[in-house]
Amino acid sequence: MALPATGSSWMQRLDLPSRLFGEGGFGGSDYELYEEDEEFVLSIDVPGFDTDDIEVAWDDGVLNVSAEHVDERRNRKKTYHRRFRFPKEVREDEITASYNNGVLEIRLPISEGADTRGHTIPIEG
Repeated sequence: MALPATGSSWMQRLDLPSRLFGEGGFGGSDYELYEEDEEFVLSIDVPGFDTDDIEVAWDDGVLNVSAEHVDERRNRKKTYHRRFRFPKEVREDEITASYNNGVLEIRLPISEGADTRGHTIPIEG
């Protein structure tokens, strides 16, 4: 089951910085999230950062991705921050991340037998 990274995606609605300051920091949607082979795969475009500039943290079902780079020659500071909440239980000790050519890829294995959290809400009308 693929989860789209469009403006109508449930994941985008959970992303407070995007809602406050407009769509993605680098020209529109800056990430893609999908589910394949019993894991979530999250790819985020964060060009211009070094691996040491990026921090990925898991906290009680929420993935926090942040980055900060200071360019002292230009007297500029570039920052990035996103939070992602997932609809299924994730095996947090098996989360992996890699960064290549400006793309951060995070893999979050889904716990065996994990059901989708939440419930369906009926629509009247």
